[in-house]
Order: sequence, then C-alpha cells, then structure tokens
Amino acid sequence: MKKRKWLIAASLGLALLLILLLSSDEPIIESGSTLVVNLDGAYVESTGAPLLSRVLGDTGISFAALRSELKKAERDERLANIVLRIRAPELGWAQAQEVRNLLSDLSAAGKHTVAQLETASFVGNTVYYIATAADEIQVSPGAMVGVIGLAGEYLFFGAPWNDIGIDFEVARVGRYKTFADTFAEKSMSDANREQANSLLDSINDQFVAGIAEGRGLSKDFVVRSIDEGPVLPKELEALGFVDGVQFLEETLEALGGSRVDSDEYASVSLDRVGFEPVANFALIYGSGNVVVGRGQSTPSGGLVMASDTVSKAFDDAAKDPDIDAIIFRINSPGGSVLASDLVWKAIERAKTHGKPVIASMVNAAASGGYYVAAAADAIVASPSTVTGSIGVIAFRPHIQKLLEKFDIGVEVLARGQHADMFAMSTPLSEASRERFHQQIKDVYELFIERVASGRAMSTEQVDELGRGRVWTGEQAVENGLVDALGGLSEAVEIAKNRLGLDPAADVGLVPFPPPLSLADQLTSAFGGAAIRAVVNPSLPGVLGRVKAWLEVASWDSPMLLPSFIVEIR
Repeated sequence: MKKRKWLIAASLGLALLLILLLSSDEPIIESGSTLVVNLDGAYVESTGAPLLSRVLGDTGISFAALRSELKKAERDERLANIVLRIRAPELGWAQAQEVRNLLSDLSAAGKHTVAQLETASFVGNTVYYIATAADEIQVSPGAMVGVIGLAGEYLFFGAPWNDIGIDFEVARVGRYKTFADTFAEKSMSDANREQANSLLDSINDQFVAGIAEGRGLSKDFVVRSIDEGPVLPKELEALGFVDGVQFLEETLEALGGSRVDSDEYASVSLDRVGFEPVANFALIYGSGNVVVGRGQSTPSGGLVMASDTVSKAFDDAAKDPDIDAIIFRINSPGGSVLASDLVWKAIERAKTHGKPVIASMVNAAASGGYYVAAAADAIVASPSTVTGSIGVIAFRPHIQKLLEKFDIGVEVLARGQHADMFAMSTPLSEASRERFHQQIKDVYELFIERVASGRAMSTEQVDELGRGRVWTGEQAVENGLVDALGGLSEAVEIAKNRLGLDPAADVGLVPFPPPLSLADQLTSAFGGAAIRAVVNPSLPGVLGRVKAWLEVASWDSPMLLPSFIVEIR
C-alpha cells in the first residue's frame, strides 16, 4: 500500500514538473521563418492527452491537434516556409488525404511547403502520397520510400478451424456481407472479390491521380513508374517523383530564415494569429468498434464507440447553450446492432434542439459506423473512406466434430423449440436455422429503414445500395450515401453554412466528452497501461485488425460489421 502511494505521489510530482517545463512563454518568431512539423507516430481520432502521452513516452496525438497546428501556421504571417518532416506516421488513407488538403491550404495561403522524407520502409505509398501535395519534395540520402503500388491482403481461417473440428453456421443479409468468410471460409467468394477489387480500384485511381497532379506528370507515366517499384532516393529523383536528395539541414539552409520546431510552435496562442471564434461546435468522436456500455477503450487499449458514453456526449452538447452545432467524427468498422441504434437515437434527440449534426467520416465508417452516420443532417467523407456495408451478419460456431474427435460426450437439455439455438455442441435444427435467419432479416429491415429516413430515400433504394456492399467515399457520393467529399474542415464549413455564418468566420471545436482529468489519466496509465503493453502485444497489419475485432465480437447476437478485414498498403 505504501509503495502504491509512493508511486502515485511520484507520478503526480513528475506530471507537475512537466507542466512547469511545458508552460513557457511564447517563442519569438522572426519574419521569414521556417516551421518544421514532424509527422510521425500515431494520430488518433479521439480527444488527445498530450501531457499523459509524454509521461508514458507515447508520441501519439489527436489528428485534430495536428490539423489545428497546421491551420494556425497557415495564418501566421511570420512563417514563410513549412517543412513537413515525414518519418513513419500511422495514418489511414482518409487521414492522408486530409493532410494533403492541409498542405494545399498552406500553399494557397502563400507558404512554401516542403516534404522532407526520412522514411525507411519498402512500402511508402501513403507517405509519398501525402508528400505530393507539397510544393517541393526532398528525400534524405539514406532513406527508402517504396512507391510500389497498392495491395490489399485478405486472410481466411476456415481450413484451420475445420481441421480441428469447428464449423460455422452463418446468417447474413446481402450477397456482399462476407465478413464471416474471414473465419468460416478457405478462399475469397466471387461477391467478396467483386467489391474488394472495386474498392482497390477506386483508391488506386485516387493514389495515381494525386501523384500525377502533385508532380505535374501524366497518369500513364505514373502507372509505368510505379511498376518499376522505385524505393531508393536516386530512383525517385530520376523519375521526377522528388526534387532532390539532401538532409533536412541542407533543405533548411537553402530556404534561409530562422528555424522554428513544432514543439516550440505549440506555445503560440491562437489569439496571436487572429483567431476569434464567433461560435462553438461540439466535436464528438465515434472511434473503434461500436459496443454497448460506457468507456473509450478496450482492455488492450483500442478505441471503442461505447453507446452510453457517446449518447451522453450528444445529450450534453445538445443541451449546452454555448454549443451551436455538433461534428460527429466517425472512424469505425461497426459492431453491435443495439449500440448502433442507441447512438442513432441520441443523434435524433440532439437534432430536436435545433443544432445541426454533421458526420465527418475518417478511414472507415462502415456497417454500424454508417448506421450511426445516417442520423446526421449531412455526411462528409474523404474520397478513400471505406463506408456503406449496409447489411447484417451473425455466425454461430459449433464444435460437434471436435467433441467426436476426442470422444467427448455431451447432453443438451432444453425447454422451448429454439432454446438450444446457441448451444455450441450441435448444428442448428431446421426450425432453429430458419428462426436464426429471420432474426437477421428483421435487423436488416430496421437498418434500411434508419438509412432511408436519414437519407430521404425509399427502403427499396437503400436495399439496392446495401446488401452488405462496401463503397469508397468517392463512390458513396455518386450513389447518394454521402453528401460531400472532404474531412473535418469541410464538415465545419457545412455546419457554418447551416447556421448562416460567414464561410470565413472562426469557430471553436470543443471536445465532448472533455478529456480525462490529470488524476484520471494518471490512474488509468499507471494502473494498467504498462501491463497491457506486455500481455497484449500489437500485431502487424490485418492480424491486428482480426485481434481487435475478436475482442468485441459477439457469438450470440447479430453484428453490423463490414464485409472484410482489409488494410490497403
């Protein structure tokens, strides 16, 4: 007990020391200076906790914080150049597109933008895609930037399960609702392949077009160049993909002026650049799997969209007289039907207060993620956002073969025709299978009714676009599931328009719920973060997604999850 008290006291002392160290006066910035912004590590779609991150040695910050700093720099007349020093940012395609737009805004504001690539990966597609929005691209001599083309990897675990004697019975609505294939099948179905290729084609077209536009090259030339698989700096320079090969210090020397680092620049207040908000918008996050209950993360630290927490945030924002509109930032593959419906209802309640609700989709807002978005007054998505997947799935494992393999006896006693529906020892009876499928159909009907109501469509129209089909944001705008392309900035613009505000007017973004208090952050961090890091090691790529989804998957209820687990790199 004494040791625990000492640890908490020491932690508080460390935190207070950091506060004193970080609360310095604003830096003196000379005219014509160059701001160096590091793009590295995780950028989470949640309220950031910069102090706690520093205490734990975590470089991750909220994506909104990155946006805020770049928008502040855009208005700072003392800055002539912005150098984006890119290493290994953990950004999805939609976030990458938002960063590209922010770079374009900086150039439009008269700043000279430079992307300094300091990456060391054979796969650097996303990093290079971001860089192409800069006025100039430099790559460090020892770096690698693998512009090798896009690929999606799909795993199917059906054979191993079957080998040990576990089978799955799947109920789905829509031929494209193929999520269970990951666990129950051995290969990709025709429907799965059709939509996966459509998704990959759409994002690849955006990737190629972005490079061509940013570098002043033809699309055909870009495609041919990608096939050469350029990785080394000299290869990139020879193709015209970068402007030069030099170290950051050489880039800064060529630009001239004083250097300002992003950590130092963070002390510059918004008032200093003339930020004068005329309204406040609530910023509510819906990140991670949709689950019933309260909280913001899973035991392993992954984000969740917990129904009670998110619903309370909407209720509080709607009733707050200082809040004029609500931005719902969604980065979710879906999850629980009930949780999705509870959040949907909370949005409906919020709208009765006369405050516009604008959904801003990030990397994914599919299935349950789209379900909650459908209640918003308007939906904004990035061109590469994975969305749609209007459909329902449930899968029930049974282990009869496994029990027989080990000569294990089992008896199931039940009262009621369907009482043994989720007994894992035997397959479903015909009557129970029919009931199982009917329940899924009923949920699907509710889903398309919710979407039809929110999108001013008929249920027949929604069904035609649904059936589990996944779309990119670009495709979803064309078919009416999304209103506009863009990111957080565009969502804010739409909200301002709904309120009749000047498009150039400043507005404040207020997180709901507010960030955890320092005491809560410390308690959470020192109570479990270190242990989680040991017993729940992260897994690469698609394996990490499988692990995250299994943490919240339900074997005895329908789920609103997209058609497949995919990471396009």
